[in-house]
Amino acid sequence: MLEKWVPTLYPKKKVESNGRCGLKGYEKAQILDLIPRHANYSPIIHKRIQSTPEAVLQNIGSPFARKVDKMIKELFKETERCKQFTRTKLNKKGILAGEISISHAVEDFVLQYFHDRFPNFIVCLYNSLKRETISIDEMGQISIFKKTLDTVIIQLSVNRADQPYFDDITFDNTDLFEEFYASQFIAERENRKYFKKMIPENCMQLPGMKGGVENRFRNKNLDRFLNP
Repeated sequence: MLEKWVPTLYPKKKVESNGRCGLKGYEKAQILDLIPRHANYSPIIHKRIQSTPEAVLQNIGSPFARKVDKMIKELFKETERCKQFTRTKLNKKGILAGEISISHAVEDFVLQYFHDRFPNFIVCLYNSLKRETISIDEMGQISIFKKTLDTVIIQLSVNRADQPYFDDITFDNTDLFEEFYASQFIAERENRKYFKKMIPENCMQLPGMKGGVENRFRNKNLDRFLNP
């Protein structure tokens, strides 16, 4: 019987997608580091990767290499989807919060992305699939809470002072997106086919997109959107 192998959710080693065909360019150590993040990972796959020559893993003609390649691509696809379509709100305590829906263990990739963009904020993301909130502070420390997003925000806000740079902000992200869409869309240039291509149907069901301005544009006549 195989001994249960529990992967580390947040390894220190940072691995990025190399964008190459198949697993070419990935060392076996990198593949073994990434594959446990997949929701369908099993110790059997881990052992088989260990016993498979690296040249075979990098050969897209191998059925097993194609399977592993597909699994790794799915990790980065979900990561990129969350980077692009997660909507966040910032409170006066400097806590940036949002909701995600992730099945694979790539939460730290998404957190790191927001941390790199907003290093002075605490970032909190609630994963609706796993029913947990993950956060990253200004020092890059990641924490996991088996609590709701609102509960974690309140907990992290207790000992934080109000941030002075919020004094001049009179709108939230909803107003910002409304203003952006209203200024960019021109009735004569409406192209719903292109819009659908850039924001696929399944992305409209993500937590940050439900009821969002993109959805309202997509489901209404453009003139009605611009002149509600």
